[in-house]
Amino acid sequence: MIVTKALTKRYADVLALDALDLVIEEGEIFGYIGPNGAGKSTTIRILSGLLRPTSGSASVADVDVVRHPQQAKRVVGYMPDTFGVYQGMRVWEYLDFFGAAYRLPRATRRGRIDEVLGVTGTDAMRDYFVDSLSRGMQQRVGIARALIHDPKVLFLDEPTSGLDPRARIEMRQLLKRLKERGKTILVSSHILPELASVCDRIGILEQARLLLCDRMEAVMRQVEQRRVIEVEVLGDPAAAAAVLVAQFAAPKLEVTETVGRLLRLSFEGQDEEISGLLACLLQQGVGVLWFREVPLDLEHIYMKVTAEAKAGKRRTNDGG
Repeated sequence: MIVTKALTKRYADVLALDALDLVIEEGEIFGYIGPNGAGKSTTIRILSGLLRPTSGSASVADVDVVRHPQQAKRVVGYMPDTFGVYQGMRVWEYLDFFGAAYRLPRATRRGRIDEVLGVTGTDAMRDYFVDSLSRGMQQRVGIARALIHDPKVLFLDEPTSGLDPRARIEMRQLLKRLKERGKTILVSSHILPELASVCDRIGILEQARLLLCDRMEAVMRQVEQRRVIEVEVLGDPAAAAAVLVAQFAAPKLEVTETVGRLLRLSFEGQDEEISGLLACLLQQGVGVLWFREVPLDLEHIYMKVTAEAKAGKRRTNDGG
């Protein structure tokens, strides 16, 4: 659905995007992660047909966006991180204006406006002035605008930026609904927890380079081989720890913390071996209230990947 090869953008001496190789499958939500200035918006603008790359190739829904940028705009819906809100224009008028810009017939526009208002949960705002809406509602209207011509692909640049916690939850729910309707979505953000729960895959961008790209579970395994296990036991957690240490020697298993009845372990092993930890405790008569693997969060992954990349760059620069 989206393919880039060695996609590069340079502004004089500034490298904004460095030989990006990326494949995004049809129907997935792809999280594009990186700090401000990493190259996320540059990528999206190129893929939307709004910016010409210095070199490389890119296609979206089988359209070569470098050679045919106008065709790309027909298959892409784009919501930038900041978008224009026209004063004195009602929501339906705002959407009708952009529908006309896509040369949709008047009758078609009326139907499309009804549909995108329903999908984005803004139908009750139809007659409100756009500039009177909250930030969260304006973001929803921005997505409705991006959907007005029924594109196959959506590019959403920082859609949760500036939103309150409730609006962020609602935005995540909206992204899931759009995926259910068959849309392929690239969503960029520097607010990492917002992406972890909705994205099928993530790409981490740092200083114009794609450092890592994979499914969330695979990324976690690449970044951190050791798994964190928490166990709450009846009785002394130190005694339970001793049972496990006797069975699983270091460095495979390390006890990192015991607090109250809680035991926290760092373990290197596959799923079958994790189940062996629980079986070992039960066989030795340890009462287990609950047993779980603590998932790594996206912030941990991002910080570790970028730190390793910077350390590698320093070693290269030092000649090591």
